[in-house]
Formats: sequence, C-alpha cells, structure tokens
Amino acid sequence: MIASSSADLSSQINADKQTAAALQSQINAESAQISRTANGVAKAQANLAIAQARLQAQDLALSHVQNELMAARDQLLALEQKLHLASDYLAANLRADYESGKPNIVDVILNAHGFSSLLEQVNYMKDAAHKNAEILHITRVVRLRVMHEAIHLGELEARDQRLTREIEAQRNQVAVTAAALLKQQIAEESVRSGKRAHLASVNAQQAADQKKLDAIEAAAEAQARKTAQQQAEQVNQQVGGLAIDTGGMVQPPAGAPAAVSQIIAAGNAIATLPYIWGGGHASFQAIGYDCSGSVSYVLAAAGLLSAPEVSGDFESYGDPGPGQWVTIYANPTHVWMQVAGWRFDTVALAEGGTRWSQGGGEYAGFVVRHPVGL
Repeated sequence: MIASSSADLSSQINADKQTAAALQSQINAESAQISRTANGVAKAQANLAIAQARLQAQDLALSHVQNELMAARDQLLALEQKLHLASDYLAANLRADYESGKPNIVDVILNAHGFSSLLEQVNYMKDAAHKNAEILHITRVVRLRVMHEAIHLGELEARDQRLTREIEAQRNQVAVTAAALLKQQIAEESVRSGKRAHLASVNAQQAADQKKLDAIEAAAEAQARKTAQQQAEQVNQQVGGLAIDTGGMVQPPAGAPAAVSQIIAAGNAIATLPYIWGGGHASFQAIGYDCSGSVSYVLAAAGLLSAPEVSGDFESYGDPGPGQWVTIYANPTHVWMQVAGWRFDTVALAEGGTRWSQGGGEYAGFVVRHPVGL
C-alpha cells in the first residue's frame, strides 16, 4: 500500500538522519582529537628544535673538547720527547763522569799550574755540577708535566665520551617521541576517513530513499487529485467550499460538548477527501489533506487551533495523556485522533475510504495528548 510504503521510507529516512547525526558527532570528536594530537606533534617539533639547539651547543662543546684533546695529545707527545732527550742527556753526562773519573778538589789544587789554571779547573767543576743539576731539575719538571697532561688527557677523553652519549640519547628520545605522535595522528586520520566514507554512504542512501518517497508521494497526490475530481462530480452538497459525502457520517453522542460536535462535523466534511501530502497546511481550505492537515482542520473548526501544525508539533499540543472526549496520538511522522470513541485517521482512509473508523490505530511510539478540557 502507498501509505505503508511512505511510512516505511519515512522511518528509514529518519533512521538514516539519526545515523548521519551520530556519525557526524563521532567525526567531530575525531577531528577534535586529531587537533589535540596535531598540537602534540607541534609541541614535539618545538621540543625537537630546542633539543636540536642544545645538541648544536653540545656538538660545539664536544668539538672544543676534541680540539683540546688533540692539543693535549700533541703536548704530551712533545713533553715525552723532551723527557726522553733530557733523560738521555743526563745519562750521557753521568756515564761520561763515571768513565773519565770525576776529579776531586785536592787533585785539582795539586795538579794546577798557577792560580789562573786552578781557578779555571774549579769553575769547570762548578759548571759541570750545575749543568747536571739543571738537567736533573728539567727532567723532574718534565716528568711531572707529563703526568699532569696524562691525567688531563684522561679527563678530556671521559668528557668526550659522556657528551657523545648524552647527545645520542637526546636525539633518540626526540626521534621516538615525534615518530609515536606522527603514527598516532595517521591512525586517527584513518579512522576519521573511514567514518566520513560511512557518512557519505548513509547520506547517499538517505537521498535515494527521499527520492523514492518523493516519487511515491507525487503518485499518491496525482491519484488523490484524480479521485477528488471524480468525487467532485458526485457532490450534491457544498458547505464552505468543501465537498461533503452526505452518507455514513458520524453523529456526536448525546451530551457531547459543543466543541466535540464541531470536531465531528468538521471531520465529516473532509472524511472522504483524498490524502495529499502537505494538504491543509497552506490553507485550511484544500481539495485533500495529509494526517496533520486533517487533525489541524477539525481542531480549528472547533476553535482549538489557530493555524495548521505538522505531526511533530502535536507532541506538545494541549495537555498530556488521554482526554475524556478527544485523544491525540502524535510522533514526528504521523498524527491521528480518537473522538467520542471514533478513530479519525488518514491510515483508515487508505484502508476503508473514509477517515472515520471503529477501532484500530497505532499506539506504540506515539505521544498521547488531548485538548484542554476535553
């Protein structure tokens, strides 16, 4: 049936809209998370720049240390060469003294030929002793400097190794952090891309369903216009410009309030007019009415509504719960009424050719309201 197919498509479209809204919400959340991750990547890159600056400074310090290290090695080598020469020279002097025999002062005096010769021999002995003492002193000094330079060299080598380890550790830490954040960002963007593809699929399905619904409703409207034209030819009474089928009208029960009688009279006026989607919304006077247009028409006839409303609007109409005389059942896609025990519903029109029927009607998923006082 057309009404059933329209209702099914409307339900599917509403479900697609809810799914699309949920997906959009998830995409927004993913975008926010990606933004936070991107901020983390930016901070990591900033830290990387800082770390790189520190590394450059440490590289410079390491270069200075290595230059000092090379200079220290050269200095140590030169000192070791001096020490070797001094040691060789001292050894040669001592060996020469030993082999030639060092004269004592008595021999010098006895063997001297005059005072000038004696003075010359004594001075020679003093010079030789002074030179040997000086060479010995130089040897000791150089040996101490060699020892100090060796210690300094060891300290420089230890510092060189420490700086090298620190630089490598910092580089590795920054690289690992940046790689992890980039991997996380790629994964999050992949998830968001999948949800966007799903959202596009849902939107495409919704558009296809809407196109089908529009086609069904257009066909229904065309059929309704044809039916209305056929019924108009059989009209034998006109009231306020509305065609009325004078047979099979609902009668208000005894003691019913005037508003109930007016609702029933208005319902009788449009009971067999065709279903037209959107009918009765541009104006109360129409050649056909949809569900909310029908309910709006009869309530307005009783002075209970000033302008047409759509189905969802009736979810907040009047007072909550069933009424004594009139009860309205509404949800976002459909609305119908019970009036003095009669069902007034466009679904009944599709089933039996009139909006009035006894029994039936959908109850699940509807908000129950009633006009104030009825």
